[in-house]
Amino acid sequence: MRKYLVIFEQAGDNYSAYPPNIPGCIATGATRDEVEKSIREAIVFHIEGLIEDGLSRE
Repeated sequence: MRKYLVIFEQAGDNYSAYPPNIPGCIATGATRDEVEKSIREAIVFHIEGLIEDGLSRE
């Protein structure tokens, strides 16, 4: 599986994460562990959608 840089941020009691090179792909949650799991799922979902639409993953 390809690796992506993911930025994690904490704001108050919440966390968020996003890969800067995948616009619109984000995850939020109450814990870093929750957000890490969610962003992995979001990236896979996003890439699968690109493949289904015949678009580049770059």
